[in-house]
Amino acid sequence: MTKINSDKPIKIFIIAGEVSGDVLGAKIMRELPDVEFVGIGGQNMIGMGLKSLFPISDLAVLGIFEVLAHARTLTQRINQTVDAIITEKPDVVLTIDSPGFAKAVIKKVRKHSISKSIRFYHVVAPQVWAWGKWRAKKYAKIFDKLYAFFDFEVPYFTKYGLKTVAVGHPIADGLEKYKQTNINEKIIALVPGSRMNEVKKLLPVFQKTVDMLSVCGYKDYKYVIPTVETTDEYIKNHIKNWKIKPTIIPSNQRYDLYANTYIAVVASGTVSAELAIMHIPAIVVYKMNPLTVMLGHILLRIKWVSLVNILMNKMIYPELLGKDATPYNIMNCLQQLTLPSVRKQMIQDLTNADSTWLRDNKKPAMVIAQDIVSK
Repeated sequence: MTKINSDKPIKIFIIAGEVSGDVLGAKIMRELPDVEFVGIGGQNMIGMGLKSLFPISDLAVLGIFEVLAHARTLTQRINQTVDAIITEKPDVVLTIDSPGFAKAVIKKVRKHSISKSIRFYHVVAPQVWAWGKWRAKKYAKIFDKLYAFFDFEVPYFTKYGLKTVAVGHPIADGLEKYKQTNINEKIIALVPGSRMNEVKKLLPVFQKTVDMLSVCGYKDYKYVIPTVETTDEYIKNHIKNWKIKPTIIPSNQRYDLYANTYIAVVASGTVSAELAIMHIPAIVVYKMNPLTVMLGHILLRIKWVSLVNILMNKMIYPELLGKDATPYNIMNCLQQLTLPSVRKQMIQDLTNADSTWLRDNKKPAMVIAQDIVSK
């Protein structure tokens, strides 16, 4: 087994609370085949041999007021995770995204004497550049090391003494082969997100959009929805009531779908970055609790929510958020993206963003894995 400055084998308690984190977690595990992993993960990490402490769907909650509604379950899972870490006595606790849960767990573990022998590493830099630079100081007090995706994020944390390593964005790893060439079918990919609260808000909007398109001369379109384990059953039941029923595919087939997608309509999140890397024209939509949206407008310090828009400092993907996420607005954006000149310009803008995704052409999971065992 791999060792860290010791004669004993390394044990890593790994935590991923969302589908994107589960995918990255599995890649990191693959790079460390001789390490003992325990912790929390989804189907990808379970496929690598992890026995998850509980389903990650219990942590897939977004939004201040949505979190409050699930406070009891989250508190139980935090305490359960803390107890497991103390019992397992790992060398490293590696948390991937889900910063609220990660911070709550580590704060409690650090109060225990065992914490002196554990290193606490976190993957995915919190977006302090969006929500307030001062928040970086809090992470410096909690974590021993941070793995950020982009170089521009590093100074926000090193300023407060937190060792921070830029590793590139993991979703760019392997997506090069899926970049779009010729489209033979008019496929519209509908991606309502990976969290149940996202899906419940967006599916009715998508349904009405499809209905509107079908009566406005767009009858030749095919609609496809990729699902994840946490939402698959709900989505299959919901579309039974649709007049025009989309095809459902599992998450592990989503890249083949995207490579043949004419236009994607997607929830804000990792998927928009995946599509940007693959040069797929897309529209980003999002609905949340109105109070969460209002608070976000007050606190948020960025113009956009889509990562490619933020990185390029311009609106490449249209964003329809909150009350603007209506079937009518989505249909208007779709109509615009059928115009050759508009599609060509968007694809050119996405191509210009290529150099921002990978750092030194190294796989982020490999960089993280090698750094963990070499320090």
